[in-house]
Amino acid sequence: MKQQSQTELISELLILAEGIAQRAGELLSNRPDTFDINEKSSARDFATHMDHASEKLIVSEILAARPGDGIIGEEGANRESQSGITWVIDPIDGTVNYFYNLPGWNISIAAKDEEGVLIGIVYAPTLNSLWRASRGGGAFLNDRAIHCSKAELLEDSLIATGFSYDLAERVRQGEKIASLIPRVRDIRRNGAAAVDLCHVASGAVDGYFETGLKEWDLAAGGLIAREAGALVSGRNGTTAGEEMVIAAGAALHELLTLEIG
Repeated sequence: MKQQSQTELISELLILAEGIAQRAGELLSNRPDTFDINEKSSARDFATHMDHASEKLIVSEILAARPGDGIIGEEGANRESQSGITWVIDPIDGTVNYFYNLPGWNISIAAKDEEGVLIGIVYAPTLNSLWRASRGGGAFLNDRAIHCSKAELLEDSLIATGFSYDLAERVRQGEKIASLIPRVRDIRRNGAAAVDLCHVASGAVDGYFETGLKEWDLAAGGLIAREAGALVSGRNGTTAGEEMVIAAGAALHELLTLEIG
């Protein structure tokens, strides 16, 4: 049997991930427009159910196509890889947005090998946006090549951020934001880490920072931002106070690191 080239592998993974993300988006888009305030408990149950349903769809389709691959999933669908490829998936990134029917929630799917993330797809149905990237192959939004902002000054920069679920960490984040607000053009809090990273990639915001990100928050969006020319620093956080993720073009990344890193 002819050995598959890296180019062929990347193409196969991208096509597979894009199709699965779109089908998961169709599944998740089938939801009530609004929930009555007295139905919020039922709404939370529904959002949790849909999170699990999305992950089940994604995992089953990946393994049907590539049964030897590994899985790392936010909802616990983990298995070791036998092929050298492991998928990192977030079935609903921005669950609170999804719960409240706010835009920006997305499906984040990445595949990695021993050298790191190889491909990434972030699909946000409410934004009509599908971002994709492959290692060394550039980044794209709806098939259009994208590049990060070249902002060099804080005062010219629109900065996105997110808040930890940990209350003590939120206090620390609030202090950093308070010191930053007078020095930047403005701050945005969109509610979905993968889309924030993709907004850096496409220049919709100039930079982004957040603590406490998990691997599934960062894998696809981080690759997309890097392939669009951004620097992405920081590691996955699992406890309050761990290293902050910062994503921006080189000049702005340096300034943000000095200010808040």
